[in-house]
Amino acid sequence: MKNETKRVENEFTFEERQANLKPQEVAKYIDHTLLKAFSTPSDVETLCKEAKDNYFYAVCVNPTYVSLSKEVLTDSNVKVATVIGFPLGANTIETKAYESENSIKNGADELDMVLNIGRLKAQEYDYIYDEIHAISSLTKDAKKLLKVIIETCYLSKEEKIAAVVISKLAGADFVKTSTGFGSGGAELENVGLMKFLAGNDMRVKASGGIRDLETALKMIGCGADRIGTSSGLKIIQGRI
Repeated sequence: MKNETKRVENEFTFEERQANLKPQEVAKYIDHTLLKAFSTPSDVETLCKEAKDNYFYAVCVNPTYVSLSKEVLTDSNVKVATVIGFPLGANTIETKAYESENSIKNGADELDMVLNIGRLKAQEYDYIYDEIHAISSLTKDAKKLLKVIIETCYLSKEEKIAAVVISKLAGADFVKTSTGFGSGGAELENVGLMKFLAGNDMRVKASGGIRDLETALKMIGCGADRIGTSSGLKIIQGRI
């Protein structure tokens, strides 16, 4: 970890950039998201229809709605993502593994798992590796994708570096900035740092507080490969 921290200090320089994309081109980056506690089946059906009509990459829903989303999205290219250990990340590894298996069985294409933030902050790096690897083994066997939510708002720079490096070593496909339920969301410099550390081995999902086209374009320009947002329609319509 010391080597990566030193590499960041020596090589990483943040520069704000903005992608040159039309609003409709941003749709392919968007995970159209609905994770509110009071979301109803009807709300989820509407979300899925919006995703189909506007060519979003995926919908992101709570596990209880995975099978419904898969059904509504039949004959569509829109993927179904769900959340694991959400939003605190404090479940046991065994619980997260069961939740992952169940979600895959119900039709999930992608899993967005919150890592155990407290154990990361306690520098229990072996635990974090074991947790992520347990889930990445399941997703790889099933040919699905794993995104690890590191919840940047709670982490120091060194902890962010550790979270990304361990996620990469443990076989994650993405690292993701935020749940959207923490004290802060995606920030451009964090996205840039995560992309720098991820290199070509992982992708980056920016999520939390992305509500307009300009912000989405900046996130993509700074390295985001995917945007998690509940404001997808507003973004692709170029509304503020």
